[in-house]
Amino acid sequence: MLRIAICFLCMLVFSSAFGTAVRDQFIYICAKTDNDLYQLLKQEGYRVKRYQSAKAAIEAAPAGTVVLVTALLYPDKRTPVEPALYDLARQKVLRLYVEFPDVVPGVDLDNRSYSSKLERAVITSPGFFKGAFEDGAILGLSSAEVIPVRQDVHPVISFAKVAGYKKAAYGLSHTTVYPLLFIRDGILIATTSLSNFKTASFRPVESWKKVWCGILRHLTGVSVTLNSWAADPEPTYTEKEMLPPMARLEAIKRGSEWFYNARFIIHPSWYPRLMKIAGDGSHPVGSSIQKDWPVGDGSFGVLEGHVSNVHPNGSQDIRYMIRNDVQGEVAFALAAAAEKAGNRTYSATSRNMLDFLFYTSNARKGLRNEKSSPVYGMLGWADAVPYLFYNDDHARAVLGSIGASAYLKDTSWNEKIVETILANFRLSSREGFIGNRLSESEILTNGWAYYNKRTFISPHPHFESWTWACYLWLYDKTHYKPLLEKAKSAIRITMDAYPRLWKWTNGIQQERARMILPLAWLVRVEDTPRHRDWLNFMVKELLRFQQENGAIQEQVGDNGMGQAGLVMSNEDYGKYEAALIALNGDPASDMLYTSNFAFFALNEAASVSGNPEHIAAVNKLSDFLVRIQVKSRSRPDLNGAWFRGFDYEQWDYWGSNADEEWGVWCTLTGWIQSWIVGTMALVDNHKSYWELTREAPMQSAFNKAKWMLKDLKQ
Repeated sequence: MLRIAICFLCMLVFSSAFGTAVRDQFIYICAKTDNDLYQLLKQEGYRVKRYQSAKAAIEAAPAGTVVLVTALLYPDKRTPVEPALYDLARQKVLRLYVEFPDVVPGVDLDNRSYSSKLERAVITSPGFFKGAFEDGAILGLSSAEVIPVRQDVHPVISFAKVAGYKKAAYGLSHTTVYPLLFIRDGILIATTSLSNFKTASFRPVESWKKVWCGILRHLTGVSVTLNSWAADPEPTYTEKEMLPPMARLEAIKRGSEWFYNARFIIHPSWYPRLMKIAGDGSHPVGSSIQKDWPVGDGSFGVLEGHVSNVHPNGSQDIRYMIRNDVQGEVAFALAAAAEKAGNRTYSATSRNMLDFLFYTSNARKGLRNEKSSPVYGMLGWADAVPYLFYNDDHARAVLGSIGASAYLKDTSWNEKIVETILANFRLSSREGFIGNRLSESEILTNGWAYYNKRTFISPHPHFESWTWACYLWLYDKTHYKPLLEKAKSAIRITMDAYPRLWKWTNGIQQERARMILPLAWLVRVEDTPRHRDWLNFMVKELLRFQQENGAIQEQVGDNGMGQAGLVMSNEDYGKYEAALIALNGDPASDMLYTSNFAFFALNEAASVSGNPEHIAAVNKLSDFLVRIQVKSRSRPDLNGAWFRGFDYEQWDYWGSNADEEWGVWCTLTGWIQSWIVGTMALVDNHKSYWELTREAPMQSAFNKAKWMLKDLKQ
């Protein structure tokens, strides 16, 4: 036994000495000074000699040494590597790595590079990595330029659109596959740039660290550890570290300042350009906002957010869409942050956004502002698409506006708020349902009374339930009984339908999260044992999947009633809106559809119930959100944001990125950022939204708008 221990100790000493010896040898690299790999090797203590060209590095390198040729001109041009240099490398027995080359002797490279969007890296030769990966393991590599190879090269890593979370669920079938890393005559060839892993935000971080440990082990011949590996962006705090006493307040400040640092608040000087990009609203995506574009004051509204793609320089595309819901939501967040931070600029911007929403934007223009029109009071979905009305977007625009008005102590928008609630109310069916979306043309054709008198049921909380919350809130201020009765009818039908008949979008967890808000407010206006039972039941259903670290795990429904759910084939990956998970059990948390709304609703539930479990859940979720807020030194447009997706086991921004635009790394000024910042302010003040807005004087505005209810089906 002693002999074995001595041998093991000797092996450790030898391995350490050999690793140190490798670090003492020079590595020859062709790279720019800011190249991520070059910077990492220096931080790790390697002796690195840098050159400006592949030719200079290969010619200078002594026999048997390691040479790394990175993509100096990526993504615009390929790396010049003459065939003679490959011959020289073989003559000198160099251990060579080359990326994005213009030539590889004996390999048929396509002259045109492929510009990717949603493809991901797939480990196809796991033996290369000595057990670090399973076959088919997936890694994120967004918006890369890749050289197609027109022959089979048995890649170490492939590149393809594949469904799956951690592993390619359907292998590499029915998808175009590109080699990403392969070996040719002993030389490692990358068909893209893999050395800009930090700048281009390769994910998961630990997986790409393993990739580079494997590459360097292959080149040096010894096991490699990379202790200086760092990511940017990254979560603000680790999973376990103690949060500072003012962490939540700091998250609120950073989260509200993000709207300005990201330049999402529109300035009139670039408004015409954004409207050109927005076009007809079918694909309002453009490159990142220029650093010299000034930030507006809210008078022209706020943009939607980042698309879930990352370019080689770390930038992300933007959705240049002005949506009605986002205006009200951001106004709420900024008004809440102004109160917490004492920042008058936030208050002024919030006030301007509400003016923009109700008076300046396209939301209430045209027939939507004509009292004789059946669409009077409705809010057009977006400036570029004002003729569509999404049920859930109306509700969030209204709730955001109410919250902002309460913080601002300003009643200027009360009449518009009431008109929007009543416009939706008179379009709801006998049972209290509207449906996912209505168009202006169909309402003009049918008249609002058609919708009010019809029998229609749609137990789909994502689209319906916050509209019921608006009815309950306005009932509390006006005591207009039909608001209460219609909300109760819809809530009862929806609770009776759970779970078998529930429709769901992106996942069943968001439907549960959305349902909690009207249940909490129903207890506020009519506190009965049955209503409390409903509330407690739905909170328990949601919290069955809350983790110890506060994360809420995503789940899809187990029936055929869902949409935008799991991706069922490689062919469907990236075609539609989709969930972050590939299977129930994947450790993903969703800040776009679930955790953001759950945070707000759970705070309302905890406030009315006083249930210690509800209170604990709110605090755990708050701490989780504080921890995963984005921290970035290089990307001020991301610092302080929340991405849609987070893997709470890997503690990284990860998930199935199948959603065509709202994937893992998207941000949203409204849905995500506003409800998290706004709710954090409420939680930090130990207050609910209901209490914040309790004294809102709506009776006068209601009396003026009550004419809208003439001939209403009771």
